[in-house]
Amino acid sequence: MDAATKHESGVGFFWLAAFYFVNCARPGDLVHVFSLIPLAKLTAICAVFMLFVSAGSTNRSLRDLPRESTYLLGLILLLFLSAVLSPIWKGGAFFSTLEFSKVYVAWLLTFFLVTNLPRLRRIMFIQASSVAVVSVAALIKGHNVPRLQGVIGGFYANSNDFAFAIVLSMPFCLAFLVSARSALRKAAWGICILSMTAALILTASRAGFIDLVISGGVCLWHLGIKGRRAYLIFGVAVAAVALLVVAGGRLENRFSAISDEDTSSGAGASYEARKALIGRSFDAILEYPILGVGADNFAVYSGTWQEVHASYLQIAAEGGIFALILYASFFYRGFKNLRQVFTQTEDPEHRVFAAALHSSLIGFVVGACFAPEAYQFFPYFTVCYTSVLARMPSGQPASESVVVRFTSSGHRIVYTQRAQVPSKQTV
Repeated sequence: MDAATKHESGVGFFWLAAFYFVNCARPGDLVHVFSLIPLAKLTAICAVFMLFVSAGSTNRSLRDLPRESTYLLGLILLLFLSAVLSPIWKGGAFFSTLEFSKVYVAWLLTFFLVTNLPRLRRIMFIQASSVAVVSVAALIKGHNVPRLQGVIGGFYANSNDFAFAIVLSMPFCLAFLVSARSALRKAAWGICILSMTAALILTASRAGFIDLVISGGVCLWHLGIKGRRAYLIFGVAVAAVALLVVAGGRLENRFSAISDEDTSSGAGASYEARKALIGRSFDAILEYPILGVGADNFAVYSGTWQEVHASYLQIAAEGGIFALILYASFFYRGFKNLRQVFTQTEDPEHRVFAAALHSSLIGFVVGACFAPEAYQFFPYFTVCYTSVLARMPSGQPASESVVVRFTSSGHRIVYTQRAQVPSKQTV
């Protein structure tokens, strides 16, 4: 790669990192002066421009795009078609889909420009540290606000969405804690994890807490039990119990309301409303099975101006059955990429981040059953990280072996296989 190509790749990566920072950290909500600048639009435009400028500046081309990128593009095109033919509100569905389509630009840029582990670590660092900073800001600004509702803008304004973002990003924090070499960095990531857990508990999101237990359990299995890090399991257990005792009162009340016959309370009424919305989503799927009612139009269709709290039903009701198939296939590919990483590499650092991505994806799959997160960017970023990780060199020495096979017609085919040298290091 010549100097000019390296420069183009570096500039492209800068704007990609800026796009991630603006979308994950919400600087306009944290510092008022930044709200006067359209940072999201600026970074998106620059990212799109660099997508064309950086074409050919890396060792990946359009022919290298994995199948999951085709599924995501197909999903977006279906949503555009659904918007044009929407029986509810064409304009609203179109602009919602246009906003969502930015994730594909970020997806392509990430795949083309993030070709080594240091760059992947940097992008994951931006996401994890941004959510941690937002959590600290929410704790400071909203300590008297019920469920931290509306303390931070954007998708963090909704308590359940905020909890979902925390769950998807926390495994990355654990991966950075484990891979950190200095005690100071480990302590910093420990504080980040504590702050994020405290913020999630204060959101009193039942779905978020269940999601955290499952995703956190998977992450501890990978990094704590299989990685033989007893300190990690002990530290997480003690911190979780302490935080629940100190700040878990509202969360406990919301769980108690599920079995409470009195549905007049806030949590009980919320539970009954969600059941009704699930039934209404099936009505939308049966009435408009091919293209749905259009992105973000279910709230209008429901008659209550509320979303169905299940991403799978949300995408099926708003995009149709084929959109749901593409949606499920896209995330399945993320798990397939990680299976490839675990099978083909023994590099400890690769496996640590693969474990974090696996935990985050499981967190999404579980959380998507309880939250309307079909258009949130974080899960799509996670699948992109798996695509990048599965296609980069592991850094482990490999030995070559030649395999000769014969076809049914008698032709000889010679394969060169690279076998990874086993490593005794644990993950």
